[in-house]
Amino acid sequence: MKQGYLSQYFEGVALKRLSAVEADVIRSNQHEFNGVEGLRDILGEPDGKVRFSAKFLYLTDLDDEPVVEDGFLTWYDARQRARLERHVMRWEYRLYFPTNLVSQCASAGDLLVIARLANDSLLAIVAENGTTIERQIMWLFGFSELAHPGFSIKSELETEQDRIGFAARVILEQIGVEAEEEAPNYLDQMLDKFNGSFPKTIEFSSYARSTVRDLSSKDDPDVALFVWMEREEILFRTLEKYLLGEKLRSLTQAGIEDTEPFIKLVQSALQRRKSRAGSALENHLEQVFSDHGVTYTRTGVTENNLKPDFIFPGISHYHDSEFSHARLTMLASKSTCKDRWRQILNEAARIPNKHLLTLEPSISENQTNEMKSEQVQLVIPQGLHSSYTMAQQTWLMNIAGFIDLTRHRQTV
Repeated sequence: MKQGYLSQYFEGVALKRLSAVEADVIRSNQHEFNGVEGLRDILGEPDGKVRFSAKFLYLTDLDDEPVVEDGFLTWYDARQRARLERHVMRWEYRLYFPTNLVSQCASAGDLLVIARLANDSLLAIVAENGTTIERQIMWLFGFSELAHPGFSIKSELETEQDRIGFAARVILEQIGVEAEEEAPNYLDQMLDKFNGSFPKTIEFSSYARSTVRDLSSKDDPDVALFVWMEREEILFRTLEKYLLGEKLRSLTQAGIEDTEPFIKLVQSALQRRKSRAGSALENHLEQVFSDHGVTYTRTGVTENNLKPDFIFPGISHYHDSEFSHARLTMLASKSTCKDRWRQILNEAARIPNKHLLTLEPSISENQTNEMKSEQVQLVIPQGLHSSYTMAQQTWLMNIAGFIDLTRHRQTV
């Protein structure tokens, strides 16, 4: 096991696409898959019926929360008794998949993932075909396409491709795995600097950048933004773990039996995570734009009291009818976007072509085609371009390219 890599959480993973017959099988009363010999690499050689506890998830882009159900998977060799009793030298491995809410959602073409976790339980994921989350899971585990009808197996999860960065951490959380990377060497410093509490996001973003020495966005804005976001995420989780632990201990020591304070504490933490990630991205983008001498207004007010994340060269230029709309640029930033990208379409009526920056890898072609049709240009850090198809990559813009565009419009 290697810290900071997928092997920290997974012993191995197997992916396949469900055929029409298999989709019918897991929705009906017949639950056994044939042709699963490759699963021996991650499930081992069964001696009798081996039962694994399992968490089942069904994922689609349409729902923020997955369908989740706990259960089990049974792994066995249907010919083991015949070999032992009649010396019939045949093997026929099967995987028993019970009917549950997840299996009933499955359709032909959906992605099926069987992952063995470090605690020897299994994670069984069905991801809807053609969705962004399906592409992201394949990217997370290092698969571009599935070349054959059986399971594609991966038991080596410690290559550089398997290193867990900001984008991978977001996907892991969507499938119920929380990355645990911390920066304990900074904890005492943070507690002292922020007086044992959570600071304002702009203050924390500045601190995170200060801990990454010898890195300037002037050299490579794409790399700098990604490194800053990764560092802030790790530092925040380190501080959060300590402060939440203190609050939980305080509630427990006070002998509080009512569950409501504990629930409110967890809900508050989850809400803080979501809002902070978006604010952190905007904070680091401000530093990038300042480093490159690009003028902008953050959350300036446009029509109907809407507030785009960034207007270039500024909101006063936007409201100046004499200033050409061709020289205006709007940028929305979302650490993850899913279907929420449509929210930006009416944020600046004078600017028909919108730009959207996100740190989300492997957005589906269906989604990016919709973006094109709505005149939304996706801006992605260069390091994530390889997670997209070749056709998508020819259309994507990186951060350096976006800066060049806005700077050119400023100087025309």
